[in-house]
Amino acid sequence: MGTTMARTKTEKNLSDVDLGGMKLFCGNAHHDLGHRVAEYLEIDLGRCTSTKFSDGEIRVMVDESARGNDVFILQPTCYPANDTLVELLIFLDAFRRASAKRLTVVIPYLGYARQDKKTKPREPITARLIADLISVAGAQRVVTVDLHAEQIQGFFNIPVDHLYAGPIIGRHMILEGYREENIVVVSPDVAGVGRARSLAEMLGGVPIAIIAKRRPEPNKVDIIEIIGDVEGKKCVMIDDMIDTGGSVITGAEVLLKRGATEVVASCTHAVFSGNASQRMQDSVISKVIVTDTVPIPSVKMFPKLTILPCAPLLGEAIRRIHLDESVSELFDDWR
Repeated sequence: MGTTMARTKTEKNLSDVDLGGMKLFCGNAHHDLGHRVAEYLEIDLGRCTSTKFSDGEIRVMVDESARGNDVFILQPTCYPANDTLVELLIFLDAFRRASAKRLTVVIPYLGYARQDKKTKPREPITARLIADLISVAGAQRVVTVDLHAEQIQGFFNIPVDHLYAGPIIGRHMILEGYREENIVVVSPDVAGVGRARSLAEMLGGVPIAIIAKRRPEPNKVDIIEIIGDVEGKKCVMIDDMIDTGGSVITGAEVLLKRGATEVVASCTHAVFSGNASQRMQDSVISKVIVTDTVPIPSVKMFPKLTILPCAPLLGEAIRRIHLDESVSELFDDWR
């Protein structure tokens, strides 16, 4: 397919670290990521089964004892979002009734996070509802990566470890030679300025630009203005997710019209709904750099795509939580 799967070498030797009493289980949403995190931690993935009754109801069985263990359940609530979310809730109930000592849910991608506030009358704040459901089901801690809106952490009444995939993308770009004077990091909206600034600092203090836009309706975008100088520059767009690809493609076209020489798109969550993969392959974007927080089937891969592994980040966060060590130290280079 021509797709590049970028890998990072695990430098930390965990063989001398006692992870006794910890167990990692994985739902059906992303088995590959679960296995890679277990490999990083040098432990076996816990045995569990999730099937469906004839009417579509989810049936979960935990196939080994969890009593008194520090249990981590890895499950991005990605497509199909309703199934993966309900499966996670049922897993939580099963482990709570199995007398686990502590239940931590590792949700690399938190679905429904885009509905984090009311913008029109009689709209739900679905992100708060999801947080309540996870807490009530029995979760005692949440680990997630690049929430769509950071204030969602406050929707939970339990501790939330909010991880950032920006350093993974930044280190890859440095290795690829993006630390140059003609680089501009572009935020695709005003809300993402902090993320763009952090990447710009990591790339050596390069300037940033901002795309001011409005959304007349979901998955529709109108570009209003480009704030910042992009003429003669290679632009690196960074966002938390790419869904239909409309925002990033439209933004790239406007950047090139303003004199940019190249546009590279990057994000944490490669949602890639509908024909997004083909649209990005056919677009003016030169490269698309993502992480594997959600599964990317082969039919959604394309030659311009580079996938960076997030298993070392998740594995190290899990290890630190289990050993009561600092998680924030992982982001000392991401201010």
